[in-house]
Amino acid sequence: MTTSEMLKHVDHTQLKAFATWEDIVNLCDEAIEYHTASVCVPPAYIKRIHETYGEQVNICTVVGFPLGYSVTEAKVAEVEQALKDGCNEIDMVVNISDVKNGLYDKVEDEIRTLKEVCGSHILKVIIETCYLTEEEKIAMCRAVTNAGADFIKTSTGFGTGGATKEDVELFKKYIGPNVRIKAAGGVSTLEDLEMFINLGCERIGTSRAVGLCKGQATSGY
Repeated sequence: MTTSEMLKHVDHTQLKAFATWEDIVNLCDEAIEYHTASVCVPPAYIKRIHETYGEQVNICTVVGFPLGYSVTEAKVAEVEQALKDGCNEIDMVVNISDVKNGLYDKVEDEIRTLKEVCGSHILKVIIETCYLTEEEKIAMCRAVTNAGADFIKTSTGFGTGGATKEDVELFKKYIGPNVRIKAAGGVSTLEDLEMFINLGCERIGTSRAVGLCKGQATSGY
């Protein structure tokens, strides 16, 4: 697989609390040059990116990030504002406390509500696998499927662990046919990137991919 092919799956990410506008410009310029799937950025930068780059970049942002325990009404407001500002894709974090309390129907209802607000825009659901048991992960696969979300996503990258082969294989077993997979967190080498794509992940969330691929973007490695 060439690096160009891999980068088409990458949500080129900059979500650090101290991200500057210079960091965001560099991210967007790289996304345009290397044809990544999107840039994944803090909500506060969406409008400025859209005003600066227009349709040159596909903007993704995060909601309820990174801890997930905002109330649904707050997450709805975040989604509405993000879409108004020019965002196309939303990566939401589930209420992990609700998951741990076994309130799976409540989590499913929240995902469904946010998907209704997103409409035709893509909704990715971060379940933060590092905190969940296998039973809870399976329950989240079902909740994401039943709620009509577009993607299930492994991790925020801010938890105690990131994407694993085992979790992606579990997702493939339990999600519905219309749900795609995004791996994120700890994807730090070209081998990682290729492995997750070959496992069936349509998107990879990482800040490292372009840096790894610079100078190799039109050839294999």
